[in-house]
Amino acid sequence: MDWLNAKQLLTVCTLSWALSLPLQAGSFTPTDNGRALINPGMGWTMHFYSNLLVNYGSKLEPSDVLDDFPGLSTVYLRLPWSFLEPEEGDFAWETIDTPAARWTDVGKKVALRITSTENWMQMGTPKWVFDAGARFYEVNGYREPEYNDSIFLAKLDHFLEALAARYDNNPNVAFIDIGHFGMWGEGHTVLTSPVHGKEWGFETQKRIIDLYCKHFKHTQLLISDDFAGHDAPVVHAPIIDYALSKGVSLRDDSILVQPKPRHWYHSGMAQLFWPTLPIVLEHEHLQGSIERGAWDKELLLQSIEDYHASYMSIHCWPREELSRNRDIIDRINLRMGYRLQNIRTTWPDTIRKNQPFTIQSTWCNAGVAPCYGGGYPCFTIKDEKGGIVSVMVNGRFNVKDLPVAEPGKAPKQEVTTRCTVARAWTDTFGSFARTCPTGTFKLYVSVGKADGTPQIALPYENDDGHHRYLMGTIVIQE
Repeated sequence: MDWLNAKQLLTVCTLSWALSLPLQAGSFTPTDNGRALINPGMGWTMHFYSNLLVNYGSKLEPSDVLDDFPGLSTVYLRLPWSFLEPEEGDFAWETIDTPAARWTDVGKKVALRITSTENWMQMGTPKWVFDAGARFYEVNGYREPEYNDSIFLAKLDHFLEALAARYDNNPNVAFIDIGHFGMWGEGHTVLTSPVHGKEWGFETQKRIIDLYCKHFKHTQLLISDDFAGHDAPVVHAPIIDYALSKGVSLRDDSILVQPKPRHWYHSGMAQLFWPTLPIVLEHEHLQGSIERGAWDKELLLQSIEDYHASYMSIHCWPREELSRNRDIIDRINLRMGYRLQNIRTTWPDTIRKNQPFTIQSTWCNAGVAPCYGGGYPCFTIKDEKGGIVSVMVNGRFNVKDLPVAEPGKAPKQEVTTRCTVARAWTDTFGSFARTCPTGTFKLYVSVGKADGTPQIALPYENDDGHHRYLMGTIVIQE
């Protein structure tokens, strides 16, 4: 054997030995930073309008979107129909769009409730509806429509058609309440039925739900638990079961309206909904709850647990609520909605082009509710300039399937992601391989769309500004 052949043989043997060595592993074992997360389908909602236009956004400057309130994700606009359609076909959409734009400009969401009966003004339903012949009841100086009246229903149908044309399938809208039945749109008539001796039953409520479902095909709709009775501790009720069958979820506006043990009534009802649909809670106006001796911080947190709530409403001047309750707000933010944790991830510290490798990760949901919108783990390799070298998504594991449990007891799920960078393939014209650089790169983890677009904030440091979180480095070799 001449010297050249011996050298070639030595090189081949050395390379074969090197390829047979086990690869060293990189490891990412982060600590939850304890911060509030702004994520799709969850968070605090701020009552910019709480029936009255003055409550509770009137003290905010146009530039003020309450960035200092941790976990605030949504601006909530609750106002009477008469404010939005003062004349038939003449819509005052700017009443919604102006405050909404302030929040959507910073990436947050909007939620709506439009009502037809208010006890602080004469007509929550526009006067022109009654002028057209819709029947009504006079109750303590205000008008409540006859919810079965054909004229009322026809006019409502047209209004909802216009509302849906503007706000259905709008990515800025988080949810819409079915609000055209009952006092303040809460679905109950406890303040009015005793006066005129009229009870509206299942068929009437069903008509209102059906009108909303007719027009809103894409937006999450909700009804108040009070559709079943404001203080009836029931779980199943015909109208509740019907709403669930239509994909309409539940909200409870009566948290801490009364002192314990009447602090709420329908957490049992919520168990029908939360496994598949988000629950929205609203506590009583803060000052009113305090004055009645009903305010209890620990119970506020317990309502999140009992209802498996995704949202809680700020029913007060927001900074007053924050200053009085910052401690419990921070604790609620650790549990409300979902909180995805990547407990541990390991990967080979060196990989080779066109050779498969695996990334092992452990996940759990430390919140009280599923991540209803779902998402997929993604591992992204970036160069020193922040350029994306490779995106590797595990499309077989959806985080919405992570179960929830009591605090500190969330089940952990092991996930294997099989990856290849610079994959090669062969067709009738020969072999091809995607160009991929070699060297040392940064490895990030994220959760989002199936195409690797990050969507969900994780409770970790070293965010690249797009919800990708730095785990460590990885070496790519030829």
